[in-house]
Amino acid sequence: MGLDITGIGSIFDFGSKVIDKLFPDKTEAERVKLELFKAQQAGELAELAAQWDNAKAQIAVNQAEAGSTSLFVSGARPFIMWVCGVGLAMQFLVSPLLIWGAAILGKTLLLPALDMSTLLTLLLGLLGLGGMRTIEKLNGVARK
Repeated sequence: MGLDITGIGSIFDFGSKVIDKLFPDKTEAERVKLELFKAQQAGELAELAAQWDNAKAQIAVNQAEAGSTSLFVSGARPFIMWVCGVGLAMQFLVSPLLIWGAAILGKTLLLPALDMSTLLTLLLGLLGLGGMRTIEKLNGVARK
């Protein structure tokens, strides 16, 4: 049936097998399977609609935050992006260059490693929202 994230496809497959046992007439079995398939699609569409509504609500919250005059509200997302950017720079640019420079001078320099899994989870979540904003701009939905 396609990608099944919710387990609904498994239920459909099981239901199809049960229908085959209960309805020996192929035509009747196919009719009942079609009804089951329609119910599956309706459930999946309802779930997608709920996810879409949640995304629209989050966008509304993001717009309200961005329009705020308070630096603590409108500056939160940029601050987190800067923290992530500085963390990435430290981990992948500054630390290796410092360690390399120390090695050239014959010294050993041990710098603490950052928890990149947490940092990247945060950054990718923020970039995902940024990616949606870019799509909105390209489609003419958002202000440029």
